[in-house]
Amino acid sequence: MVGRKVAVITGTNSNLGLNIAYRLIEQEDPTNRLTIVVTSRTLPRATEAINLIQKFAKKCPRVGIVDYDYLLIDFTDMVSVLGAYYELTKKYKEIHYFFVNAAQGVYGGIDWIGAVKEVCTNLIKSVTYPSYKIQRIGVKSDDDLGLVFQANVFGPYYLIQKILPQLTAGKASVVWISSLMSEPKYFSINDIQLLKSDASYEGSKRLVDLLHMATYKDMKNHGIHQYLVQPGIFISNSFSIYLNIFTYYGMLALFYLARWLGSVWHNVDGYKAANAPVYAATLANPNFEEQYLKYGSASGRDGMEYIQTQEVDPTGASDVQEYLSKLKLEWDEKLKDQITNSRETV
Repeated sequence: MVGRKVAVITGTNSNLGLNIAYRLIEQEDPTNRLTIVVTSRTLPRATEAINLIQKFAKKCPRVGIVDYDYLLIDFTDMVSVLGAYYELTKKYKEIHYFFVNAAQGVYGGIDWIGAVKEVCTNLIKSVTYPSYKIQRIGVKSDDDLGLVFQANVFGPYYLIQKILPQLTAGKASVVWISSLMSEPKYFSINDIQLLKSDASYEGSKRLVDLLHMATYKDMKNHGIHQYLVQPGIFISNSFSIYLNIFTYYGMLALFYLARWLGSVWHNVDGYKAANAPVYAATLANPNFEEQYLKYGSASGRDGMEYIQTQEVDPTGASDVQEYLSKLKLEWDEKLKDQITNSRETV
């Protein structure tokens, strides 16, 4: 009997999101029918992502059908998140894969003088842990929450908590995508919403680390296997607006140089970056793989890809879980009378 698998990929329009879809099509049992749920804020962007994935799927030798759905969602709008919950629960009794690929930042530009200094003094560090990206401070969403906190952490967390029955029924793999830059220094118990931070993106990924550490055991009790991964360093569209053709290719050259000098994290292209997320979802053995580790997409000097694990400092995990649990209850109350119009069940 042919099986059916349903995969929800947030941030599907991004370089990483598209490549997660590509690799999932390759790795999933070719006899299974695979439904990829593309998420986007707008229908045109969702359609664009579906068209790209369809072109890729046609090149893959599969017996099982690959079909597509879309989910319009803005994680910085809790009514939109609630609408996505209604939509998913109406359409799917089981969800088998959920990739949290939320990576919103509030960038304001580049400190070019600082960038040049960093490149000249420590090239690998400058293109691995850059400090010259300027981020705005105190940006809130219309829900009066820290925007980056809501987009990258709370919004996805809230949706996952609401669709736990579907994830449990599908014995799902939930994959939280963190970052190399999610260092302990970016977490403050007094600023969980990251409104005082000048590194809110890095702070949000540190919160992802801690959220995973606090919840993966409980998720396992639901039959859900939760993993924490990071994609290494690769070309992303999110920061390209601050680059011209010369600085873009200069950055690309520095990435390849860093890899040649021994950096294992410079995957450069999105396909290699998607290795760890899809490995965790489809190949990791939940009986043997250690869920307290972070699984990273790595590459050798010759570009040969592999998985490398990292330990995660759990300091603050219980504080993050407590904060998010309370915030979820607050928003359950705020949204309890919300009526959302959704598409009919397919």
